[in-house]
Amino acid sequence: MGEWAVQAESVCQVTDPTGTPLNVRDRPNGRIINTLRNGREVYIQEISYDNKGRPWAKIGGYYNGQYRVWGWVIREFISCYNR
Repeated sequence: MGEWAVQAESVCQVTDPTGTPLNVRDRPNGRIINTLRNGREVYIQEISYDNKGRPWAKIGGYYNGQYRVWGWVIREFISCYNR
């Protein structure tokens, strides 16, 4: 397990209400570098805010058995719960 996964207190899922894949960006409100579908399990590593005061989450998760950091998403489109 990656060092970040050990520190994660709760697991989260992508819950984008638009029904389209959630854009993942290189920084808060930055360039789109990936997309994630609803239901994808993710871990929040950091929270930051853009210049409009909106919260963004730096997320990571498992892909093919490897933990990786994906990038930044709008925080409101991630729902978390304790295991």
